[in-house]
Amino acid sequence: MRAVDAEHYWIAARFERREGWNGDAYPFNLPVVRDLDEMRFHPKVTFLVGENGSGKSTLIEALAVAWGFNAEGGSKNFNFGTRESHSQLHQFVRPVRSARRAQDGYFLRAESHFNVGTQIDELGATDSYGGVSLHEQSHGESFFALLDNRFRGAGLYILDEPEAALSPNRQLSFLVRMHELIGLRSQFIIATHSPIILGYPDAWIYQTTPTGLERVDYEDTDHFQVTRNFLNRRQTFLDILLSDD
Repeated sequence: MRAVDAEHYWIAARFERREGWNGDAYPFNLPVVRDLDEMRFHPKVTFLVGENGSGKSTLIEALAVAWGFNAEGGSKNFNFGTRESHSQLHQFVRPVRSARRAQDGYFLRAESHFNVGTQIDELGATDSYGGVSLHEQSHGESFFALLDNRFRGAGLYILDEPEAALSPNRQLSFLVRMHELIGLRSQFIIATHSPIILGYPDAWIYQTTPTGLERVDYEDTDHFQVTRNFLNRRQTFLDILLSDD
């Protein structure tokens, strides 16, 4: 993997095993966390991938809260909670920041995007999101209203499963917009299941495994391999999966 320049906002996250860290209890016993001392970030895009239940959303939530974002999403100015369900992992994350200061930032998580939309309406802040309530748009339209209007560049953006709102064509559009924002000195950290979004070329990919977190190439991710094999051998897969035996 080729070297990258040092224009990070977030260089690395260090996991400090001090008082309160209980390796036998959730979330500290998750394989993705258990032996993790440090996670370094690409200056442009860092992806986190893995199976459902592997702990990637718990990890990215902890990263976002450790950076100063609201656990349910939004910018650092958001301070609401519909349900206190996030783990305590963020308390043990120490960000290693660069000298360059992010001018913007946002944490988007698919599962609480509706709650953020309600908060935006209550704050009377729809002008910053295109002038239309996110609740008056489809899920995909509201996501792009956020991406096109609220993400201004020169920022750190943490996204948890952005593809949940997007068709394959819109995922391609997302890559274009993300690339534009990277050109405006932005940095992204993204948890995703999408082999399309994962295809962005200037990035690091971390894959969760039963033994921890492993940096891999795009073609070595389970997401790429399963999707490619299914598309190339669809009928064979279906015959096996849907067999009465």
